[in-house]
Amino acid sequence: MRIQFSVFGFRFSVKRKYGGPPHRERPSPTPVLPPQGGGGYRASSKLLVICSLLLLIGGWVRDLGATILIRDDRGKEISLAAPPRRIVSLYGGLSEILEALGVADRVVARIQGDDTLQKIPTVGTHLQPNVEMILALKPDLVVQGGVSKGMPALRKLEAEKVPVALFAPHDFPGLFSVIRRLGVITGRDKAAATINRGMEKRLEEVAKRVAGLKPPRVFFEVRYHNLLAAGRGSLVNDIINRAGGVNIVDSPKKLAPFGLEALIQAQPEVYIIQQGPMNRSPEDIYTRPYFQELRAVKTKRVLVVAESLFSRPGPRSAEAVEKLARFLHPDAWGKAGSRD
Repeated sequence: MRIQFSVFGFRFSVKRKYGGPPHRERPSPTPVLPPQGGGGYRASSKLLVICSLLLLIGGWVRDLGATILIRDDRGKEISLAAPPRRIVSLYGGLSEILEALGVADRVVARIQGDDTLQKIPTVGTHLQPNVEMILALKPDLVVQGGVSKGMPALRKLEAEKVPVALFAPHDFPGLFSVIRRLGVITGRDKAAATINRGMEKRLEEVAKRVAGLKPPRVFFEVRYHNLLAAGRGSLVNDIINRAGGVNIVDSPKKLAPFGLEALIQAQPEVYIIQQGPMNRSPEDIYTRPYFQELRAVKTKRVLVVAESLFSRPGPRSAEAVEKLARFLHPDAWGKAGSRD
């Protein structure tokens, strides 16, 4: 492919060879210069202009053949020659993002328990993805949600030269970044920007409604038996904050073990129970031993939520903030004294 153009009277012709470095021809031996007496060029100035232009042109031509490059949440650079056509998703939240970006038809496999795209094969679990099955599908990109126990499988895939990107957001800014980077690497950056703008608008509306209201103290139950709570390092923590509450668990980790005695001493005003793979059949909190001593139980300020909505970072996370905010501050929506 040959590109011809003229800049400041200098004529250039650049030949781009596919699969190899660009070939540059010399500029025309007879450049058109400004009239003398009106700021004519000296010989050194002419040479400087020509060299500068050639450097700029060279950089531009290199960009024409540039690969798609992003950095995942490990800090690892992921480089692709073109948007991926065969993607394996090892995390449900990432499947939701890919679907929202409009590239669901490119996802060729998912993990067990990911019900976002149900008509494609499963390749094990998020803890133990089946490397052989993944390789047989010949993916040009594998995405994973930051599950540490699944890392050995990722390393095996990378050893086989399969591009692997890991995304593990723990707050909304991180989630927006993941959506933006997935948009870039899939060639759907405009769709990603639209998704982020829509979520930001919903969050801004909630923020206006709960501004100035007293934040209730919230406990989020991830798992009942061997009680496990959402810590400050989780997206759930940001959901609670943005909904106008405060997380009583001060652990910086994503998940934090929490004893019953400590829970009774903390006396949360609101108790949230997630239901899903990590907490499949939580017992009725009103019949659990000793839970009747909790203020949240006495005042019936208990909410059961879907794990996939609250604990899975994705395009529905703003919806989780709205749902929780309505529960924490019902007067801010549609009732007497509301801000509608």
